[in-house]
Amino acid sequence: MSRARCQNAPMAPSPPIIWSWEPSVLVGVTAATIAYVLGWLRARQPGMPHPPGFGRLGLFVLGMVSVLAALVSPVDNLSDHIIAIHMVQHLLLLDALPIFVILSLTKGLLRPVTRRVTAFERRLGFFASPWFALLLYIFVMLLWHTPKMYDLALEHGGVHVVEHACFISVGFFYWWQILSPIKGRLHLAGMGPVAYMVITKLTVGFLGVVLAFAPASFYSFYTHQPHWWGLSPQVDQSLAGLVMALEQSVVMGIAVVYLFVKMLVESEKKAQRDERYQVT
Repeated sequence: MSRARCQNAPMAPSPPIIWSWEPSVLVGVTAATIAYVLGWLRARQPGMPHPPGFGRLGLFVLGMVSVLAALVSPVDNLSDHIIAIHMVQHLLLLDALPIFVILSLTKGLLRPVTRRVTAFERRLGFFASPWFALLLYIFVMLLWHTPKMYDLALEHGGVHVVEHACFISVGFFYWWQILSPIKGRLHLAGMGPVAYMVITKLTVGFLGVVLAFAPASFYSFYTHQPHWWGLSPQVDQSLAGLVMALEQSVVMGIAVVYLFVKMLVESEKKAQRDERYQVT
C-alpha cells in the first residue's frame, strides 16, 4: 500500500516523534544477542584459544544499538519525512551495524564455523572476493539513491524492507573483507585494504557531494511532504548529501588509520616469528 502524500507542502514544525517497536526487529535483535552471548561465554571457557574480552561484547552491543536506532527509534519514522534522517538510517545499517558486529568477533567465537565459511568462500570464487564486494557496495548505494528506487522504497513498505536488507547484507559483505578475524583465500594484503577503502569511500562520498550541491530536489516523494523543521526539499537533500559525504570521509579516515596500525602490528609479529625461526 502506498504511503499517503500531502498534496501541498506547507511549513510544519516537526513530524511526530514516535518509536516503531517493530516486532521482527526486536525478535531478530534478541535472537542475535542470545546467540552471541552464548558463543561469547563458550569461547571464554578455560583452555579455549582466542577468548573474547568484554570489549568485544561491548562492540556487539553497539551493533545492536545501531539496529535499534535505525529501525525502532524515532529515526525510523522521521526518515519517512526528512531526507537527512533517512540518510542517517541508511548509514547506520550499511556501516555502523556491520563494523561493530564484525569487530566483536574473534577466531575463538567463529571456531565452530570457520571451516564452513572458508569452504563457502572457495565455492563462490570471484563472487566472494574483496573487489566484487567493493563493486557491489558502490552499485547498491547508487541504485537505491536513484530517484525512482528511492521514491519506490518510501511509497511501498515491502520495497523499503528489501532496501534495508540490501544495505545490511552488502554492508556485512563489504566490511567482512577487511575486518574479519578469518583470513580467507582471497583476503587483501599489503596496501590492498587501504586501496579498497579509499576507492569505495571516495566514490560514495562523491555521490554525497552530488546530492549536496544539486540545484533541485531529486526525490518527488519529499516534495509533497510538509517542510518539516522549516527545511525545503532542496535544503533537506543538501543536508543529506553532506551527511553522506562527511560520514564516508570520517569512516574512511578512521579505517585507514586502523588498517595501517593493523598492518604494522602484523608486520612486527611476522618479523618476530622469523627471528625466532632463525635462532632455532
